[in-house]
Amino acid sequence: MFSIKKKSHKTACIFCMLFFSISIFAQQSPVDYVNPFIGTSNFGATFPGPIAPRGMASISPFNVAGVKNTPMEKDSQWLSNPYVNENNFLTGFSQVNLSGVGCPELGVILLMPTTGKVEIDHLKYGSNYSNEIAKAAFYSVNIDKYKVKGEFTASTRVGVSRFTFPKGQSNILLNLGLGLTNEEGAMIKVVSSTEIEGMKSVGSFCYNSPEDAYPVYFVAKFSKPANKFGVWKKTAKYNGTEAQWMGYNGKTRMMENTIKTVVGDSIGSYFTYKFEKQETVEVKVGISYVSIENARENLEKETGKKSFDDVYKETYNEWNEELSKIMVEGGSNDDRTIFYTALYHTLIHPNILNDFNGQYPEIKRTKIGKTDGTRYTVFSLWDTYRNMHPLTSLVYPKQQSDMIKSMLEMYDENGWLPKWELNSTETFTMVGDPASIVIVDACLKGIQDFDIYRAYYAMLKGADKTEDNPLRPGLKEYIEKGYLSTNYSGPVSTTLEYNTSDYAISLLAKALGEKDDYKRFAKRSLSYQKLYDKDLKLLRPRTANGKWYEPFDPEAGSNFQANVGFIEGNAWQYAFMVPHDMRGYIKLMGGDKVFSEQLQKVFDLKQFDMANEPDIAYPYLFNYVKGQEWKSQEMVKKLVQEYFQNKPKGLPGNDDTGTMSAWLVYSMMGIYPISPGDPIYTITTPMFHRITIKLDPRYYKKESIVIERQENNDGKINSIEIDGKSLNSFFISHEDFVNGTKLKVIQN
Repeated sequence: MFSIKKKSHKTACIFCMLFFSISIFAQQSPVDYVNPFIGTSNFGATFPGPIAPRGMASISPFNVAGVKNTPMEKDSQWLSNPYVNENNFLTGFSQVNLSGVGCPELGVILLMPTTGKVEIDHLKYGSNYSNEIAKAAFYSVNIDKYKVKGEFTASTRVGVSRFTFPKGQSNILLNLGLGLTNEEGAMIKVVSSTEIEGMKSVGSFCYNSPEDAYPVYFVAKFSKPANKFGVWKKTAKYNGTEAQWMGYNGKTRMMENTIKTVVGDSIGSYFTYKFEKQETVEVKVGISYVSIENARENLEKETGKKSFDDVYKETYNEWNEELSKIMVEGGSNDDRTIFYTALYHTLIHPNILNDFNGQYPEIKRTKIGKTDGTRYTVFSLWDTYRNMHPLTSLVYPKQQSDMIKSMLEMYDENGWLPKWELNSTETFTMVGDPASIVIVDACLKGIQDFDIYRAYYAMLKGADKTEDNPLRPGLKEYIEKGYLSTNYSGPVSTTLEYNTSDYAISLLAKALGEKDDYKRFAKRSLSYQKLYDKDLKLLRPRTANGKWYEPFDPEAGSNFQANVGFIEGNAWQYAFMVPHDMRGYIKLMGGDKVFSEQLQKVFDLKQFDMANEPDIAYPYLFNYVKGQEWKSQEMVKKLVQEYFQNKPKGLPGNDDTGTMSAWLVYSMMGIYPISPGDPIYTITTPMFHRITIKLDPRYYKKESIVIERQENNDGKINSIEIDGKSLNSFFISHEDFVNGTKLKVIQN
């Protein structure tokens, strides 16, 4: 009996171990849910290629050149990113890219593998492709024309490509004449049969002046020495005799081996191999915005002798660590996919600018600075102040702290806080003074390991200097009248943005004990009331003499069409863009009933635009009306289901460097930062049974906060508890939230 029992026990243990191992294997980590194809259609402007968390380097398939009969030809926004899912003509793999922006920039330094005779015209060497696979830190594709497989990964500052070639002549092209930018100027030098260095001018974001162009430097190292190499330059005429010619059509010259450096606009290089059997070549491309030397150091320090698989594994683990700061339980596989992909997209920008040695170009690019921490770049603040930066403050506060320190460094270098900063170039795109809101929001949430008074005085300069103020055009009129008139572009939109920033400044002034500033800016933040038309129950523009602008069409301006009063929206989409004074606005409108009815009209008239920022918080505004909170619950759930899906068109439009994705992350967790700058959240139904947010002990007292939905049915929220104590409203302060243990949402 004993021996039998022993055998039976052993068998049971083996079975248990097998079951356990299968269960563990079947469980996916957060990183495994990421689908980088989400947002690569429907103007989402994301790319499917690899990038490290907040990485400088990234690789994207480039398929927006030479495309025929696609929507790209009909709308320039298809050119704001290097990849559109519907297209199928590949011309290379760009090594530096932006994610979710509305204007073309970067998408340069293109690698392209080919076979046979070297061809340098991208319209001729381009190819259809198949079998795309995209995951966090990895992308692969079959390049059909050449029967070449391309695989790609990246570290923070280095893109790593692996090409598997068939037997025969194979080539790797590096094209600097192709990209999303219009700047002139590039250089390539072949250092050896395994190394290329160079630079490419970029910087035309949102059609900035060519004077704002700046260089991106690179060093490319190949795992196998080339049998032949060369450079090319497209030119109108050639009179020299210094190079061996492989072919010349009157416009393009190709120089093999004897000429190793070329300078110009449409230039490139090629490495040619003769393979006796199938072979693999790895190419590492180090990036820097400081120098070629730094690009080389970045490459060596980050990837050195590491293989493709080594780099992929490290970056995969980095992504998993970042994404695991929020753990979700319940929901479908698609729910987890769209959630973690959204969180992934919020961790791309702002991204790291400094090199491995700490160097970075300062604003205006007249000097090279150096940091012991992290210098961030790509601050699309008109978009991201509303939710992406508050999300970063909650989940990644150290990153947010470093972002604020970067902003203050920009102030020291440029004299102004950033507005829409890109690689140490201030583009001054969009309206308002959003950096103040981001800094105040973080500070009032306990992120205070920076010079708060330095930040405060920087805000005051932007809010008070009436002459030569690039942050706040028309500030003198705004202060005198309380609004901008139609003498300025988008006067209603700009007034509302100034109001929101002024309110944030007033909050910090109050916290610092600056009573006069507190009163002054609090009063200024309410001047939107002068633009309220009580007959239309809408905000509308006024002329310089104070009269209402006529003729006035509340629907004019939707879908990014130009109009007199508004920027990227119309009167309906800006009707409730006073998040800092919603209770005051309710009173101004005549009470809860009028407010609720007018808010509902935005949706009934199909004026709500999920793809743009001014009305992005509107679904949550029903929470301000007692008894109407169920509308927010239904509306948010409906919008998530309608606009966010596990497919390429699964974003409502341009991701705006993570803003749309941040909206989804918050919405699926059941909370939302309803008033920018105010450390408060409004609450709706979580879309997972349980969400655990890990808190950074350097900034928060608790290790984590759990949001839990009582699994009952899909009914309305009946009550909300924080650590067993009932909340009396659908709002909770940031302090109470992060100092709690469990936020429980109980449905009927």
